[in-house]
Amino acid sequence: MDQDLSDIGSTFERLALALDKTSSVSVSVQLRGALEYGIASGDIPPGTRLPSVRKLASHLGLSPVTVSNVYAALQGAGHVEGRVGAGTFVADGGVCHHQAKSLREIERRIGELVRLGDEVGLSRAELAYRVSTAPDHPGHVRILMLGTFQDATEAYADDIRPYLRDGDEIIARTTEQLARNRPEGIGLVVAPRTLRVEAQSYFPGLPVIGITLIPNEETRIALAAISPQAQVAIVSFFPEFLPNMRSGIMRFAPHVTRITSAVWQDDGLSDVVARADVVIHSTGAEDLRHDMRPDQTAIEYRHTPDSHAIETDLLQAIDACRSRTRDQKGQNS
Repeated sequence: MDQDLSDIGSTFERLALALDKTSSVSVSVQLRGALEYGIASGDIPPGTRLPSVRKLASHLGLSPVTVSNVYAALQGAGHVEGRVGAGTFVADGGVCHHQAKSLREIERRIGELVRLGDEVGLSRAELAYRVSTAPDHPGHVRILMLGTFQDATEAYADDIRPYLRDGDEIIARTTEQLARNRPEGIGLVVAPRTLRVEAQSYFPGLPVIGITLIPNEETRIALAAISPQAQVAIVSFFPEFLPNMRSGIMRFAPHVTRITSAVWQDDGLSDVVARADVVIHSTGAEDLRHDMRPDQTAIEYRHTPDSHAIETDLLQAIDACRSRTRDQKGQNS
């Protein structure tokens, strides 16, 4: 049975308003980008069942073929998965798979420990006591934070670093840098959910965690401070990111109604920027600030890893990686 759009809340309502059918960016690119970044930002969380092709197409006023092709592209990129007879669901980003694998390994080792204890006459209570008083020898983890732009990726790494233990290391690299040189000694790869599949192709033997991103605090405060009378221009470096920016602005600055949008490559970009009181631009489009007037305000639309996703998803993956690192050192000693 099709899921009613109202069951998902305001996310798909913002999506419907964010699509601009007069834009030079095709609606299929806009729709894919909106869904990708909705998933990446956590607005459409893992496990969510998406509306059927027919229902979403009707709601957005699009062709079912357009929606079907977008769903297929998202599935091919690993962002969603089709379940026969059930529908299309947002993928879990690989966290549950690695957690379940780690738990199975823990259960196997507990069984082995119990067997060895029986052989030397230790009761389970004695065994449990020895486990609880065993010294902690955590392994150190080297983590790669992967992104598109160096400055933003460094900022993601800085936001994650306070959650790490002493001795752990997180380095930031862009996909362009990886194409030239891949760092060694990496135990875990972290990437925005939109880059998870690409990251896995670079490191097929390593766990890759797709992290949820949300607009950072500075961006949210800046959006809330925009005057309701302001003429706002949204400029995205990537066409597919444009609807996500529009959706985020509608979420955090619902009082702003005079909005014009453009993509970095658009011929009319300079005119769009010139008419605006406030220019909200994505990372990568900073150069437009050079031509702005002193009376105009520029806001960079920046993201940060969601702290909840770090605590519930990433730290579990790091602990599993730490255990593997410690075991490998023990085997090599």
